[in-house]
This record gives sequence, C-alpha cells and structure tokens, in this order.
Amino acid sequence: MPRARPRGLGGLRTRLVVAFVLVALVSAVTATALAYRESRTAVLQRKQDAVRSDFRNRVEQAAADFDVPADEVALTRFAGIVADGLGGEDTVVVATYRSRTASSDTSAGRSWITPALREAVRTRNRMSFQRVDRHGRPCLVVGTPVTFDGAAPSGLDVYAVTSLRAESEDTAGVLDAVRDGIVPVVLLAAVLALLAAGTVLRPVRELGRATRRHAAGDLSSRVRVRGRDELGDLARDFNETADALQASVAELREQDARAKRFVADVSHELRTPLTAMTMVATVLDEDAGALPPDAARAARTVSAETARLARLVDDLMEMSRFDSGAARLNLTATDLAEAVRATLSLRALTDRVRTALPDGVRALVDRRRVDVIVANLVGNALRHGAPPVTLTLAADPAGDWITVEVADHGPGLPPEALTHVFDRFYKADTARTRSEGSGLGTAIALENARLHGGTIEAANRPGGGAVFTLRLPWRHVDEGTR
Repeated sequence: MPRARPRGLGGLRTRLVVAFVLVALVSAVTATALAYRESRTAVLQRKQDAVRSDFRNRVEQAAADFDVPADEVALTRFAGIVADGLGGEDTVVVATYRSRTASSDTSAGRSWITPALREAVRTRNRMSFQRVDRHGRPCLVVGTPVTFDGAAPSGLDVYAVTSLRAESEDTAGVLDAVRDGIVPVVLLAAVLALLAAGTVLRPVRELGRATRRHAAGDLSSRVRVRGRDELGDLARDFNETADALQASVAELREQDARAKRFVADVSHELRTPLTAMTMVATVLDEDAGALPPDAARAARTVSAETARLARLVDDLMEMSRFDSGAARLNLTATDLAEAVRATLSLRALTDRVRTALPDGVRALVDRRRVDVIVANLVGNALRHGAPPVTLTLAADPAGDWITVEVADHGPGLPPEALTHVFDRFYKADTARTRSEGSGLGTAIALENARLHGGTIEAANRPGGGAVFTLRLPWRHVDEGTR
C-alpha cells in the first residue's frame, strides 16, 4: 500500500502556521513602529510647543528691562533672568549681541548652537528651533531675535538649550511596552494558525487518505462532505469521481473475468475433440506412406496443424490458469544444471546448444516450470536467431539470485520489439502471419518466472544477437527444508 510521503518542514500545516506568524509579526512590528513614531512625535511636539511658548514669554519679560548696546555683564545677567524663568537644571540660555556671547551656564550650551540655527534666526527674523544630539544626549535648541516696540531687530539673539532626555525615556518606554507585546501576539497567532490549519487540513487529510486507499485498490473509500465551501465542493467532486471510477472498474473487471472464462471454457471444450483429432491425425500420418501423393500431403498437413492447434490450446489453458490465479508452484530440491541438461536432451537440442552449466547449484524450484521457461527461450533462439546458441547458468556470489542466460548470434531483436517481446501473441515479424509458434511462449515463460518471484529480461548483445536472461531468487535447499 502506498504510504504518504513525510511532510517535514515543507508540509502545508507548517507553511500555514509560518504564514500566519509572519503576518502577525509584520503587523505587530508595523503597529509598533507607527505607535512609536506617533507617540514620539506627539511628545516632542508638546515639549517643543511648551518650550517655545515659555521661552517667548520669558524673553519678552526680560527684554523690557534690557538696554542696548549691552556689555558682557549685562548679557550674562539677561541670560540668567531668562533661564530662571524657564526653570529646570537641564535648560541653558545663551545670549549674543554682535560679537559678544554670554550664557547662563558657562560650562555648557554654547557649542550646541549650530551655525545653521544662528543663520536661520538672523535671516528669518523669527523664532526657529532645531533638535540636536550630542554624545547620545538629545536636546532642543530654540532661538529668537529680540526686538523693542516692534522695531527692527536690535542685534540681540537669545537661544535656549533644553534637554529632551525625559521625553526620549517616555517614548522608549512606549516602544518597550509595545515591543514586549509582540511575543504574546505572535504566540497567539501561532495558536490560531494551528487551529485554522487543523480546520482547513482535516478534510484535505481525509481526502489524501481516501486517495491512498484508492491507489491501493480500495475503490469503496469516500470522504465526508462538510459545508458548502470550496473544500466541501472538492469532497463532493471526489466522491462523484470515485463512484464513476468504481463503476467503470467493476465493469472492466467483469468484462475481463468473462473474457478469461470464455478462453478457459473454449480451451476446455476443445480438448476432447482435439484429442480425437490428434489420434486420427497420428494414424493418418503413420499411414501417409501408403497413400497417394496428394492424400499423403494432406494427411501430413492435417497432422501438423492438429498438433499446432493442440499446443495453442494447451498454451491458452496455461495462460488462463495464470490469469485466474490458479497456477501454483510445486517446489522441489533441484540440481539446476541437471534440470537444464534434461530439458535439452528431452527435445533433442543438446548438440545444437553450447552450455556452461556448473554443478552444485541446487535450489528449490518448480522443475516443470523451469523446464518450460528454458525450452521456450532456447526454442526462440534456435528459430529466430543464428548459431551458435549459448546457454549459461550462474549463481550470484552473494547467494541471492540464479541466472540462466540464453544468447544467439543472429541479427538481434528490432528496437520496437524489445518492449513487446513478452506480450501475448506478439510476433516480431508481422509479415509472417503464420509461424510455428503461437506467440505465447515468451509470455508463458515470463509468467512462470514471476511465479517464482523472478523475471526475464531481453536485450541485444553489442556484438550482435539477442540475449534473454532469466533471474530466479535462490531458495537454498537447506533453508527451504528447515
């Protein structure tokens, strides 16, 4: 019975689960990325708006008491006033007036104001900002020019550097929380995928089992139809196909059985009249010498054709036994070299065949059937080949097989005949509609070999001529008699 191939990692269940998990993983990662981006944008925007609003208010308040031109002391005091209003230890205010620069914290902040931001503040004449990252520390830098009473810029520019570390930690916390949720999401997706795969694959597995039972010969196997979806339609189609196939096979088997019974019945019914005809033909053949020439020729023709018809009936009956399974082996301990010599001697073929028959090759075989095989192969070689015909017996050194090889030195078999030489009633020379043989000899030989568990192979020799090789399993005498 054919077995299902191992599915391994390429099974449909595995692919469905992997697909589900990948979809869930991609969805979770995408959702995490979007959530992180949106939360980060919202947190930074809120922080940015708050800093800009407070910074503008503090600058306007401090500018009300500030006079220009200013020296470095005034700039430092101005930067400190703005910084105190903003609050927080992480905020540094830098004030510039022409070539002078002052900071609320002389140890940090000045280098974080990029030339691009300075240029934007001076040229745009409005508040500008920029996010910078120095040594892994994210900061927001806001700059604005100072004007008095809506007049032109006074040349005083103020910058506030505020740390974004708290906001970064908040967004990182959101990212960690969402990322930690990916694992249960993937596990849940895997569980759901297994459940879905089981639901989808159950009818597929049933269909596969039914198909394998059909391949093994059980055409009565059917699958249960569930629902009205595509799988249900597939199950219904399979059952309808199986019904039609079972009906067709049953009809073919019945026709084949009738044909086999017909051949067996005809062959059996012909045996009795053929026996009488053979006896009469034998008498006529023996007395042919005393008859007139035309009558003698007719008597010999009747005798030959009666004998040919008798052989054909015997062959048909033998084939009918093979077809019905009635053929049985009668195994006996046999010296194969002696059996082959007896086959050749019985048919007066010893002088026409070169043999290589080593002694000591003993096996359990059906001696009558081996005799039929060898006689058919040697007879074919003598009729259709050219001398010398050789017969070689050999035993496998490993002790598993015995081979009998029959070869001739004729033209060999045509390429198209190699695949049909064991077919029933096949004759390589189609122009010869009548011949000595019935076309059943090689088919009977092959059936006898198969009954032993062996086979026969046909081929052409490289140097010319056909070669038939009989292979039989070596049933040792000592093993078979235990």
